[in-house]
Amino acid sequence: MRFLKFLLVFYCLTCSVISCFAGDAQWVEVRSPNFSVITDAGEKKGRQVAFQFEQMRAVFGKLMEKANVSLPVRLQVVALRNHKEIEQCAPVFNGKPTDVSGLFLGGEDVNFILLDTSAENAWQAVFHEYAHRLLDGNLSIRTDPWFEEGFAEYFSTIEVDSKEARVGKIPDVTGRILHEMGMMKVADLLRVQQNSKTYNENGDHRTTFYAESSLLVHYLYDNGLIAKLAVYFQTLQKEKKSIDESLQASIEKTSGQLDKVLGAYLFRGTYRYFHFPTPVTLVASQFTAEPMTAADGQAVIAEIHAYDAGYQNKALGEFEAILQSDPSNWRALRGAGVISMRQGNLGKAIEYLRKAEQQNGKDPRVHYYYAKALSREGFDAVDLAVVKRELQQAIDLDPGVAEPYSMLGYAQMRSGEPDKAVASLTKAVKLAPTNDRYLLNLGNAYLAARKPDVAIQIFHALEDSRYPGLAEEADRALQQAAKLKEAMLSQNSGSVVPVVVVPPILVVKDRSVSEDDAENQENVTQLPQGPPLRFLKGKLLGVDCSASPQAILIVAAGAKTTRVHIQDIAHFVLIGADKFSCDWKEKNLAINYRDRTDGDVDAVSIEVQ
Repeated sequence: MRFLKFLLVFYCLTCSVISCFAGDAQWVEVRSPNFSVITDAGEKKGRQVAFQFEQMRAVFGKLMEKANVSLPVRLQVVALRNHKEIEQCAPVFNGKPTDVSGLFLGGEDVNFILLDTSAENAWQAVFHEYAHRLLDGNLSIRTDPWFEEGFAEYFSTIEVDSKEARVGKIPDVTGRILHEMGMMKVADLLRVQQNSKTYNENGDHRTTFYAESSLLVHYLYDNGLIAKLAVYFQTLQKEKKSIDESLQASIEKTSGQLDKVLGAYLFRGTYRYFHFPTPVTLVASQFTAEPMTAADGQAVIAEIHAYDAGYQNKALGEFEAILQSDPSNWRALRGAGVISMRQGNLGKAIEYLRKAEQQNGKDPRVHYYYAKALSREGFDAVDLAVVKRELQQAIDLDPGVAEPYSMLGYAQMRSGEPDKAVASLTKAVKLAPTNDRYLLNLGNAYLAARKPDVAIQIFHALEDSRYPGLAEEADRALQQAAKLKEAMLSQNSGSVVPVVVVPPILVVKDRSVSEDDAENQENVTQLPQGPPLRFLKGKLLGVDCSASPQAILIVAAGAKTTRVHIQDIAHFVLIGADKFSCDWKEKNLAINYRDRTDGDVDAVSIEVQ
């Protein structure tokens, strides 16, 4: 009876996954130079899908005039045999899966593209989002929503076959929308930002915005003006010129003139599109293919469920059901570890991920998640050397992904290695040049390395960040950078002023600082490094301010009590509180410090948590 109960439970947990994979499903992973395609439709179909994605990538490089195309978040393509199978992963609305032929799911460490290989329109459903991710990794300038959405719509029209790729055909629906609803003024179109109502609220205005953005990008490509947009955005953002001044400086037209020519372009209805031949080095038969088990296929679908809010509750059960029959399945171990980590069960997560690493030490995501689970326990509670080692292994196995570099930079900051943190975070910014959080952390790493001039340049660049709250963070960091620079100058002139260092703010989104600006800092006076920077997390038991402006904090961390010295309570880095108080007690603190020769420590920064 117990055995029968087990079979029943196992069946109930997995039937939604395995029922649609019965019969002649042929699970295989096909790898091309830049993609991984997992499919249950057999090796031939997997090679075809990989070939088409290689084609799309090549077309993007042509459109953006880039020899090397990067994608800062790894992409996993899953090509399923039929519509019934993709329904198992489709978004749920009113209790039922929506009718889709393609699906894009995004995450910080991996993006999924799902395709119904039996559908004719599956590709266009995912091209738009894929184009956005390509822009994230390949633009070194900040653009505006009209270009980002217009380019994604333009790219989504791509058609590929074994001989060539074609891009630039305007869908009939675009013209119908603009003819029936009318066009926006170009000046209004170019003013739309991520927080604008037009961009965020469903309705006619948003529909018109997408259609006209697509039309404008088509017009710019058709007339050879796309390359001049770099001048437009530079003039608009860096020089703070008006939209009309920026248009005149770049494409030699005002917004009013663009209203007329764009209207005529729509009315004429004759648009160019481009042909790109298949690269001669791209041969589908040379891709590699590795068979997968049915359990591997089930684990892939369960992982997709884990990234969709409508399925997350069932994902862990699916992983555990797979492990009941295949305890060494590394995909299921990895997935169960990630779900456990998200649910706050760090002990369970670490156990799953350690086992996954034992089964497959060549998977970069296993190393990344293992490091992340360890670090979630708190950097003072784990061996930072292990975290850094795991992140370095993830990087060595897949050096083109940004997030492990960012996490490694943070770990290096915590272990008192600011110069190494600068190198790691610089790499993260290069891979994801539109991620302002990575750039903010890089600025803070430069502060810790006592290079305030570079940090100030970075923080100024973030003053108009469009990500919520980040501009305010950059402004606070800018003030601290100014204090550090003043302190270094005073130190150089003989005055004794405490040196302040800001710790990095753990991870967000992007843009890059030029290597010349970052490295040529010959005019910055460097102070001696002194003892390495260390980290302490504990509870404040009391404060001694009898020798004001100095103060001594008594901080308990586990069974150990530490005396933490502040040289001047009015001039040090304090995070999480407006000002320091000598009356504080029973507060949780995170402290960056340096050791003293008398056994006590000197605070570099204190965060009230």
